[in-house]
Amino acid sequence: MDKNVPHIPVGTLRSFMKDVLLALGVPPDDAETCVDVIITSDLRGIESHGIGRLKYYYDRIKAGQHKVVTEIEVIREGPTTAVLDGHHGMGMVVAHKAMQMAIDKARTYGMGSVAVRNSTHFGIAGYYPLMAIREGMIGMAFTNARPATAPTFGVQPMLGTNPIAFGAPTDEECPFLYDGSTPISQRGKIEIKVREEKPIPSGWVIDQNNQPITDPNQVMTGLDKGLAAFLPLGGEGETLAGYKGYGLGTMVEILSASLQGGAFMYGLTGIAPDSSKQPFKLGHFFMAIDIEQFCPVDEFKRTTGEILRELRASTKAPGQTRIYTAGEKEYEKEKIIRRDGVPIIPNLQKEIKFLQSELGLSQYDFPF
Repeated sequence: MDKNVPHIPVGTLRSFMKDVLLALGVPPDDAETCVDVIITSDLRGIESHGIGRLKYYYDRIKAGQHKVVTEIEVIREGPTTAVLDGHHGMGMVVAHKAMQMAIDKARTYGMGSVAVRNSTHFGIAGYYPLMAIREGMIGMAFTNARPATAPTFGVQPMLGTNPIAFGAPTDEECPFLYDGSTPISQRGKIEIKVREEKPIPSGWVIDQNNQPITDPNQVMTGLDKGLAAFLPLGGEGETLAGYKGYGLGTMVEILSASLQGGAFMYGLTGIAPDSSKQPFKLGHFFMAIDIEQFCPVDEFKRTTGEILRELRASTKAPGQTRIYTAGEKEYEKEKIIRRDGVPIIPNLQKEIKFLQSELGLSQYDFPF
């Protein structure tokens, strides 16, 4: 815990974020859903998608890119599948409904899959597999995003950061939860570096000459102008298998766009032909698998737990004291955040004070 940075209690931040969304016109139940997704990111120590994204949503709502009242339309539906249109409402609300539909279908038929079009940013992808895990199921979530990642041997940002999230219950307190973007990094981490006024590592982002960029402000400007691009997982070229990250990002694009006939890549910029701002038209894909349809859930949890324990018990590299499995660090971080509160660095304090002032939320007495 950094004693030089104020830590705000989780309950206080949750209330503040809900009041911000209510003041913007988001209905109470929808605001609660949005806040639950956002605070889950903070709880798990994922600063890129927590309270640090609140002004991001404020700006998009003010620009008309996110509608505060979310109207979800069922376009097609079968016993195990559905296609939803989010009509540019709050992405967390659309995604929550889609994942719940997938879970409900899986409970009846063993598997459920739901594709979504015309949505907006839905927070951390890992939130939605956690919904399935609580029901004793496997959960998966995918989403496309505005262009940010270059294809292997390319320099133009084409694919989004296109995360993959997969979660499964185990016989331990901590479930297995993988949640990661398909390029080396993602916009949220660049936003953190901008706030912290720190450079990014060489090898994350390239310019149009295939040279590394380490200035986070240059990266943010370059991404929007098509002058900077993330490298896919594996990095540049084929030596370290960058084509694998490129292939995974393309897979997410197909799941998130092709199944629901939605927008993709440069159709997701949020910029209209006349250069005005427009909705982002994001697509998502969710899947839930009822474990009991394959084997007893307790047997599945035990086997999965054994897999994770054997991985953690394997031989460590020199100088290393511990091997983690996916979701373990975040699970442990949540205990600390619940105890100590969420750290708010100076530039994030400015955003919170701005929102507080603009929306008349004087009832909050933050220590900054």
